[in-house]
Amino acid sequence: MSRFIFSFQPKSLTARNARHTLAIHPVPARSLPRRRYSEIRQTSSTGARDRATVGVFTPKAAALFVVTGIGLFYYFQYEKQKLLEQRQKELESRSVGRAHVGGPFTLTTHENTPFSEKDLLGKWNLVYFGFTNCPDICPAELDKIGAVLTSLEKDHGTVFQPVFISVDPARDSVDQMKRYLADFHPRIIGLTGDYGTVKSTCKAYRVYFSTPPDADPRGDYLVDHSIYVYLMDPKGQFVEAFGQSSTPEEVVERVRKEMAAYEQENGRKV
Repeated sequence: MSRFIFSFQPKSLTARNARHTLAIHPVPARSLPRRRYSEIRQTSSTGARDRATVGVFTPKAAALFVVTGIGLFYYFQYEKQKLLEQRQKELESRSVGRAHVGGPFTLTTHENTPFSEKDLLGKWNLVYFGFTNCPDICPAELDKIGAVLTSLEKDHGTVFQPVFISVDPARDSVDQMKRYLADFHPRIIGLTGDYGTVKSTCKAYRVYFSTPPDADPRGDYLVDHSIYVYLMDPKGQFVEAFGQSSTPEEVVERVRKEMAAYEQENGRKV
């Protein structure tokens, strides 16, 4: 049995001599040695295994893997540092932008015990200035404080301290404060004192009030005063002032936000 090789010469190919151009030359079978099937199969499978093994971990792929890993490491380090710097700026902004509200004072509670600025420490304080003869605004604000406390204490417990400071010391005696606060949240602490102490406390908290120093305790007069509920943090520092238009829901939301920021900064709620 012989194999055949076909030679093709395009230049001399015409219709007339096509049969002379296409020639068939017999080639002896021994010139094309045949490989055994076992040799072909072994070479093929070994080569495939080698390519599969080496193809994934080529030097180029390894170098790319290392470079990518180093790049990701430095990227995450950069992002982490950027977040830390942003947090520090926020803390500095909070500290620098904080209004200077509050200061030393010593007043008397409605239970006839002394109370100073040191008693504000370790609690979230809601401080309100008003007077017991107020016909509508003060009762509404004290009711608001009670609603805020009821909502917040469900999640955070008794870490809050509501304080009501009188701006009418002539008529708001200890006994009068006690009778008046019986109609509001049971944990509200009423504070009163002499005119000079009340005035200096109001000045420290930037509270305006119109009570004259020689007011008649039996007089029938109204007192004009600032209408704000001050939020003081557990360090005794001013955080926020809520006006008359602030709803209980808005106050609760803001207090929760400030508590979360305080906990993140200090590692504790109070």
